[in-house]
Amino acid sequence: MTALYDVAAIGNAIVDVIAPCEDAFLTAEGLVKGSMQLVEEQQAIALYGRMAQALETSGGSAGNTVAGVASFGGRSAYLGKVAKDQLGEVFAHDMKAIGVGFDTAPLIGGPATARSMINVTPDGQRTMCTFLGASVELTPDDVTPEIIEGSTIVYLEGYLFDPSEARRAFAKAAALAHGAGRKIAITLSDSFVVERHRDALLGFVETQCDIVLANEAEVKALFQTDDFDAAAAKLGAMTDLCAITRSEQGSLILAGGESAVVPAFPVEKVVDTTGAGDQYAAGFLLGVARGLPLAVSGRLGSLAAAEVIGHYGPRPQVSLEALAKAEGLI
Repeated sequence: MTALYDVAAIGNAIVDVIAPCEDAFLTAEGLVKGSMQLVEEQQAIALYGRMAQALETSGGSAGNTVAGVASFGGRSAYLGKVAKDQLGEVFAHDMKAIGVGFDTAPLIGGPATARSMINVTPDGQRTMCTFLGASVELTPDDVTPEIIEGSTIVYLEGYLFDPSEARRAFAKAAALAHGAGRKIAITLSDSFVVERHRDALLGFVETQCDIVLANEAEVKALFQTDDFDAAAAKLGAMTDLCAITRSEQGSLILAGGESAVVPAFPVEKVVDTTGAGDQYAAGFLLGVARGLPLAVSGRLGSLAAAEVIGHYGPRPQVSLEALAKAEGLI
């Protein structure tokens, strides 16, 4: 059956609030540089009041990825929960405006739409405080069979491993996708997520996932080792395909005993690393969905990551399709 979408994603539907800051601000706020921590709504409101002037944009890791797929000219859809409030309406409008299919019913009478307070230091590192709000209210009922069965790759966001109902949604999506001959991909999302849910993640990756995306810190955390090569080899043996990003060192792709080292695209200045992994996933997954060689898929990911770290915000500001064509990648 011909796929309706190249990539469909399930994730935390979050509005990102991004502002520049100095390291001293993080220290004063008691924040660990480069980390993501969960906060309550009142904490998010208080932090917002102390942040510098911010850029507000629809985000969430998997949401950013399907936005990148759309920028490449791919067909993408998104499943994620927002509240029936102003931010929820903004999120839905933003997704549809960039050509991403988004029809998840909004939450009524529960917590507000999620938001992530992201402080970016001069070296481009982002430190996130996230109020998950309505995003964790995603249930198996929100998993639309037509979208899952109609997508070449279904991409799952590791952050959603925290709520039990979302894990059940993942299980339903995996069953539907595999029943239709589709592929399940997952991103490990964050080393803190891995540390919280290591055993469950290992089991899910080994039994339900065809493709895994991770960064160096996450794959080391998954296998509790500081030896990158050993951790990468274990992940490669566990999955059909994996891509591990290593910042300026590019990425390592492993599949069926074969490997490819993909260099990073040069960047004039790193402004904000928010969304780098998300956009790498966009290019890589689109390439895989279209049957491109793995090294080319990795180059598409590196290209998208380079574009997004050159400006504030987690989504492309120019056409990734145009950039890829200029590089001769598509």
